[in-house]
Amino acid sequence: MKDALRGGRAQHCRDFRAPLPGGCRDLRASSFLVDGFQELYMNNSGEYLSSRVAQAGRTGCGEPQETASLPVSHVGRGSSQKLRAMGGLAGVALLTVLWLLWLLWWAPGGVPAPQPTLTILIWHWPFTNRAPELPSNTCTRYGLAHCHLSTDRGLLASADAVVFHHRELQTRQARLPLAERPDGQPWVWASLESPSHTHGLGHLGGVFNWVLSYRRDSDIFVPYGHLEPGEGPAPPLPAKNGVAAWVVSNFRAQQRRVQLYRQLAPHLQVDVFGRANRRPLCADCLLPTVARYLFYLAFENSQHRDYITEKFWRNALAAGAVPVVLGPPRATYEAFAPPDAFVHVDDFGSARELAAFLAGMNESQYRRYFAWRDRLRVRLVGDWRERFCAICARYPHLPRNQVYEDLQGWFQA
Repeated sequence: MKDALRGGRAQHCRDFRAPLPGGCRDLRASSFLVDGFQELYMNNSGEYLSSRVAQAGRTGCGEPQETASLPVSHVGRGSSQKLRAMGGLAGVALLTVLWLLWLLWWAPGGVPAPQPTLTILIWHWPFTNRAPELPSNTCTRYGLAHCHLSTDRGLLASADAVVFHHRELQTRQARLPLAERPDGQPWVWASLESPSHTHGLGHLGGVFNWVLSYRRDSDIFVPYGHLEPGEGPAPPLPAKNGVAAWVVSNFRAQQRRVQLYRQLAPHLQVDVFGRANRRPLCADCLLPTVARYLFYLAFENSQHRDYITEKFWRNALAAGAVPVVLGPPRATYEAFAPPDAFVHVDDFGSARELAAFLAGMNESQYRRYFAWRDRLRVRLVGDWRERFCAICARYPHLPRNQVYEDLQGWFQA
């Protein structure tokens, strides 16, 4: 009988070893339970006895432990078959669990490796000599837990990427540490200015690997704002007591926006604020002031690919005024906002025609321009910390061997 039992166990190991990479050694726990339910045998008198394995268990694929057999109450063959079936089901279930655990923990790629923390070195903080505080959890507030921003230039040799804001390179407040650059370290060129106000790109060819800008084809795309799904009812529109407002600081006769304003002003009441008109608005005064007007002239200082700034996102949409836009083509705006959320100057043959359209709009027509507020909200992106944290989000997907040999040609295209 012992030989028969040993032979049956050997066959059991062979049956379960074949489909599993770990062999019978991976199934010690399951072998114990399967045998515990199934391995019953009958003595010469017809009395069912529990096997030694069923009572004491097994250790791997070796011999059963020698313990005394215990008599089992006489049961019919039907009961024995039910026990065998129950044991088989339990064994299959346990084997399935073990197989899944093996796939999860030991199979290649089953468990992602811990994500290392990326260090992003900002060589010079944009527009200031005093960088903000950058605690270790700076990027966590933007949903990135493994991203560390720093302005410590001592980290140049170990930083995962180094960012250079162009304005400081253009004004020579910052210089490129070319001689100290580690081999293979990605350098990021960052700018949110238009090509018309960006100079000195000619000598930067072959230096930078990635670009951070408002351009949709940038390696790290950081728009001035975007629309995202809103929750709850839309806030009510502010009361209106003016027709159109424009906030402008840089007022130059050669700018298209200045020319259009001068053509529009004789036909439409436009109140002008800002340093250009000696009516500056404090930071907290701008939105409440603009909110009182039906329309806001979201005229960009220059017209370039994807160049849509806070004039559209904050000064108009966030304030609750309909933006009248001058910038890239309508199709570009429609890539960011619903087509009925703004008025584009290119849709009209002249400034007089545009003025007549705005002045002749009734309340029902006007409110259609705010239908998007029932489902969307304005999300402003104005903090450079959030923009730099975006590098970590894109880092795993960025090309490592890319170099902008002609940065000027790319940006001014």
